[in-house]
Amino acid sequence: MKKIIAVATGILVLGATMAFAETEVSGKVVNKAKIDKSANIALGKDSTARMGSVGMKDSKVSGTVVNDAKVDKSANIALGKGSEANMGSVAMKDSEVSGKVVNKAKIDKSANIALGKGSKANMGSVTMQDSKVSGTVVNDAKVDKSANIALGKDSTANMGSVTMKESEVSGKVVNKAKVDKSANIALGKGSKANMASVTMDDSKVSGTVVNDAKIDKSANIALGKDSTANMGSVTMKGSDVSGKVVNKAKVDKSANIALGKGSTANMGSVTLKDSKVSGTIVNDAKVDKSANIALGKGSEASMGSVTAE
Repeated sequence: MKKIIAVATGILVLGATMAFAETEVSGKVVNKAKIDKSANIALGKDSTARMGSVGMKDSKVSGTVVNDAKVDKSANIALGKGSEANMGSVAMKDSEVSGKVVNKAKIDKSANIALGKGSKANMGSVTMQDSKVSGTVVNDAKVDKSANIALGKDSTANMGSVTMKESEVSGKVVNKAKVDKSANIALGKGSKANMASVTMDDSKVSGTVVNDAKIDKSANIALGKDSTANMGSVTMKGSDVSGKVVNKAKVDKSANIALGKGSTANMGSVTLKDSKVSGTIVNDAKVDKSANIALGKGSEASMGSVTAE
């Protein structure tokens, strides 16, 4: 197939992607794009590169939004301070969902890279910032033989994960991602690497959050002082749970590594920091033939555990 390369400087670049801004969706929107042997690149300060993804900003969804994109042998790259690279993902910012949002993206033999201070690389993930969900959000992405990399201070790499920041969930959020023979890497001081995990920061859950992800023969790595590596885990910081949070992740023949002073490595675990729980938290994770490693002064490694501080 003919190779396709899209390049832009200092602007947003979209590769077979749907983006909504100040939009209302009461019907059904489906992204079934197929991307093969292609490259999507955004260069410049605060650049964003999206491939096979759905982006929502200041939008309302009372209907259904489905991302059923397929990405094969392709690369999505964002270079620049505060850059963001999204591949086979759904990103929501300042949005409301009372209907259903589903990510069924399939990513094979591809690379998603974000370079720059505070950069974010999302592959086969659902990210929510300052958003409200009273309906259902499902991440059913499949990632195979691929790499997701974020480089820079305070960088974040999410693969097959659901991340929530300053968001509210009164409905249901489910992560059913499958990650196989892949690598998720975040490099830099304060970096975070999340693989097949659910992370909540300053969020409220009165509904249900379930992590039912499966990880096989994969690696999740965070390098740098105060770095964090989460694999098949649920982590909460400054959050309030009055509903139900369940971790049913399965981790097989994989490695989770955090290197650096004060680093943290969580595998098949539930961790709570400065959070309130009046509902129910269940950790039913299964870990087999895998390694969880934290190296550095003051580092912490948790496997198949529930920790609260």
